[in-house]
Amino acid sequence: MNKHIDRSIGALGSRWGIQSEQAFRDALAAILVESFGVEVINVNEFDDEGEVFKRPDQVELDVIIKNGLLILCEIKSSMSQSDMYTFERKVRFYERRHDRQATRMIVVSPMIDDRARRVGEALT
Repeated sequence: MNKHIDRSIGALGSRWGIQSEQAFRDALAAILVESFGVEVINVNEFDDEGEVFKRPDQVELDVIIKNGLLILCEIKSSMSQSDMYTFERKVRFYERRHDRQATRMIVVSPMIDDRARRVGEALT
Protein backbone atom coordinates (compact mmCIF):
# COMPACT_ATOMS: atom_id res chain seq x y z
CA MET A 1 0.00 0.00 0.00
CA ASN A 2 2.81 2.42 0.89
CA LYS A 3 4.51 1.82 -2.49
CA HIS A 4 1.23 2.57 -4.27
CA ILE A 5 0.77 5.80 -2.30
CA ASP A 6 4.40 6.83 -2.98
CA ARG A 7 3.96 6.21 -6.72
CA SER A 8 0.68 8.13 -6.76
CA ILE A 9 2.21 11.10 -4.94
CA GLY A 10 5.24 11.01 -7.28
CA ALA A 11 3.00 10.96 -10.36
CA LEU A 12 0.92 13.84 -9.02
CA GLY A 13 4.08 15.85 -8.27
CA SER A 14 5.42 15.18 -11.75
CA ARG A 15 2.17 16.32 -13.42
CA TRP A 16 2.08 19.41 -11.17
CA GLY A 17 5.67 20.27 -12.10
CA ILE A 18 5.06 19.93 -15.83
CA GLN A 19 1.81 21.92 -15.71
CA SER A 20 3.24 24.67 -13.52
CA GLU A 21 6.34 24.95 -15.75
CA GLN A 22 4.13 25.38 -18.80
CA ALA A 23 1.87 27.92 -17.07
CA PHE A 24 4.89 29.94 -15.92
CA ARG A 25 6.49 29.71 -19.39
CA ASP A 26 3.30 30.98 -21.05
CA ALA A 27 2.87 33.83 -18.57
CA LEU A 28 6.51 34.91 -18.82
CA ALA A 29 6.39 34.82 -22.62
CA ALA A 30 3.25 36.97 -22.67
CA ILE A 31 4.81 39.53 -20.32
CA LEU A 32 8.04 39.71 -22.32
CA VAL A 33 6.30 39.97 -25.69
CA GLU A 34 3.68 42.52 -24.63
CA SER A 35 5.82 44.65 -22.31
CA PHE A 36 9.23 44.53 -23.93
CA GLY A 37 8.55 43.67 -27.58
CA VAL A 38 10.81 40.64 -27.59
CA GLU A 39 10.29 37.50 -29.61
CA VAL A 40 9.85 34.37 -27.48
CA ILE A 41 10.17 31.02 -29.21
CA ASN A 42 9.87 27.52 -27.79
CA VAL A 43 12.37 25.49 -29.82
CA ASN A 44 11.85 21.76 -29.99
CA GLU A 45 14.35 20.07 -32.31
CA PHE A 46 15.54 16.52 -32.81
CA ASP A 47 19.16 15.79 -31.93
CA ASP A 48 20.03 13.04 -34.43
CA GLU A 49 23.62 12.72 -33.22
CA GLY A 50 22.81 12.39 -29.50
CA GLU A 51 24.91 15.44 -28.56
CA VAL A 52 22.72 16.43 -25.61
CA PHE A 53 21.45 13.19 -24.07
CA LYS A 54 24.10 10.78 -25.47
CA ARG A 55 21.41 9.27 -27.70
CA PRO A 56 19.06 10.73 -30.33
CA ASP A 57 16.21 12.60 -28.66
CA GLN A 58 14.13 15.79 -28.68
CA VAL A 59 15.80 18.93 -27.32
CA GLU A 60 13.57 21.72 -25.96
CA LEU A 61 14.70 25.26 -25.17
CA ASP A 62 13.07 28.63 -24.74
CA VAL A 63 14.63 31.35 -26.87
CA ILE A 64 14.27 35.11 -26.39
CA ILE A 65 15.35 37.43 -29.20
CA LYS A 66 15.55 41.23 -29.13
CA ASN A 67 17.71 43.63 -31.14
CA GLY A 68 20.34 41.02 -31.90
CA LEU A 69 20.40 39.56 -28.38
CA LEU A 70 19.94 35.80 -28.11
CA ILE A 71 18.96 34.55 -24.66
CA LEU A 72 18.50 30.81 -24.13
CA CYS A 73 16.36 29.80 -21.14
CA GLU A 74 15.57 26.71 -19.12
CA ILE A 75 12.39 26.84 -17.02
CA LYS A 76 12.02 23.96 -14.58
CA SER A 77 10.26 23.33 -11.29
CA SER A 78 13.58 22.17 -9.83
CA MET A 79 17.16 22.19 -11.05
CA SER A 80 19.85 19.69 -10.10
CA GLN A 81 23.55 19.72 -10.89
CA SER A 82 23.03 17.26 -13.76
CA ASP A 83 20.14 19.40 -15.07
CA MET A 84 22.53 22.36 -15.23
CA TYR A 85 25.06 20.39 -17.28
CA THR A 86 22.25 19.19 -19.55
CA PHE A 87 21.14 22.80 -20.05
CA GLU A 88 24.66 23.76 -21.10
CA ARG A 89 24.69 20.90 -23.64
CA LYS A 90 21.31 22.10 -24.97
CA VAL A 91 22.73 25.61 -25.40
CA ARG A 92 25.83 24.33 -27.24
CA PHE A 93 23.59 22.13 -29.43
CA TYR A 94 21.44 25.16 -30.34
CA GLU A 95 24.49 27.34 -31.02
CA ARG A 96 26.04 24.75 -33.37
CA ARG A 97 22.79 24.00 -35.15
CA HIS A 98 21.90 27.66 -35.72
CA ASP A 99 25.47 28.93 -36.07
CA ARG A 100 24.80 31.65 -33.52
CA GLN A 101 26.35 32.39 -30.11
CA ALA A 102 24.01 32.88 -27.15
CA THR A 103 24.31 36.29 -25.50
CA ARG A 104 23.05 34.89 -22.19
CA MET A 105 21.93 31.64 -20.63
CA ILE A 106 19.21 31.90 -17.98
CA VAL A 107 17.74 29.27 -15.65
CA VAL A 108 14.39 30.03 -14.01
CA SER A 109 13.48 27.71 -11.14
CA PRO A 110 12.11 28.06 -7.62
CA MET A 111 14.31 25.17 -6.43
CA ILE A 112 17.96 25.15 -7.46
CA ASP A 113 20.29 22.73 -5.70
CA ASP A 114 23.39 24.43 -4.21
CA ARG A 115 25.68 22.32 -6.42
CA ALA A 116 23.62 23.30 -9.46
CA ARG A 117 23.94 26.97 -8.50
CA ARG A 118 27.72 26.66 -8.33
CA VAL A 119 27.81 24.96 -11.76
CA GLY A 120 25.58 27.70 -13.20
CA GLU A 121 27.80 30.43 -11.80
CA ALA A 122 30.88 28.74 -13.27
CA LEU A 123 29.21 28.49 -16.70
CA THR A 124 28.47 32.22 -16.94
